[in-house]
Amino acid sequence: MTFGIKPTRPETGFGYLMVGNSIPDLVPSSPPIRKVEKFVEKPDLERAEEYLTSGEYFWNSGIFVWKASAILQEMKDCLPELHRGLNQISPFLSLADQSEAIAELYSRIDPVSIDYGVMEKSAHAVMLEADIGWHDVGSWNALDEICDRDEAGNIKSGNLLDLGSQNSILLAGSRVLATAGLRDMVVVDTLDATLVCSKEQAQRVKELAEELKRKGLEEHLIHRTVHRPWGQYTVLEKGEGYKIKRIEVSPGARLSLQLHRQRSEHWVVLSGKARVRIEDRVFDVDPHQSTFIPLAAKNRLENPGPLPLQIIEAQIGEYVEEDDIERFDDDYGRKPW
Repeated sequence: MTFGIKPTRPETGFGYLMVGNSIPDLVPSSPPIRKVEKFVEKPDLERAEEYLTSGEYFWNSGIFVWKASAILQEMKDCLPELHRGLNQISPFLSLADQSEAIAELYSRIDPVSIDYGVMEKSAHAVMLEADIGWHDVGSWNALDEICDRDEAGNIKSGNLLDLGSQNSILLAGSRVLATAGLRDMVVVDTLDATLVCSKEQAQRVKELAEELKRKGLEEHLIHRTVHRPWGQYTVLEKGEGYKIKRIEVSPGARLSLQLHRQRSEHWVVLSGKARVRIEDRVFDVDPHQSTFIPLAAKNRLENPGPLPLQIIEAQIGEYVEEDDIERFDDDYGRKPW
């Protein structure tokens, strides 16, 4: 079952559902459950206007309800390769060292959206109309519907210095973003990248993401700040033969027991207390102190205290990418070694 939203304008940025008759024998309801005749991709303006007046089309909310057994059967029928991949993953779900095996198997599965892969092919799709104040915040222009604007029609956020812009979306990060005299523009500055486009072209962000992927640029996969089960890290600087990170470990959490074949590491504690394991030696490191992790040495970092642990990590070696890691234990909870 998918939830459909009654269209209020000829929107060209949404997908649509064409629905048929109600199905009273399924579940009596008001509004009724209706059969989905087909999924329709983003239309041009002329078709969107036709959809609006016909009464047979709804916006596709992308919100679904199903039983696990039902969606697995649909995947088996519509996406047999993906279903086989899931079956390969299943035996590893109960194992302690499941993360690495699951990541490896999952990486082999071709990505496909649930709309394309299942819902457009299924003969069992039904729709329930939903009036839930839904907004498809899938494009920057959608912020105009949900965010407060200033007297010039701008949406502003972050460390921003603006002069005379109108009807624009201006989102800054920690560094200063300076803009002047913009009209109907979108400017978004993050640690990873900066986007500048007209509102008219905002739907093309997906094309830009595909271009990043085609060119093999790591920004389409890796963010400067990465969240992990134990906390997060931010890449501060990266160059030939080195990478510098700020790492934050949540209270009571710890990283996996691991080693690196192609790099050594220096850890400097900024705040909190670090409990460090290097091979069979375990010791604590306080703020203003540091320690060195030799090449290919088994190591682990833990936060035994009640406050977040922050460290600076300097990686040095011929190769400093994230896949230079060999894990031995992925237990991130607080347990004695």
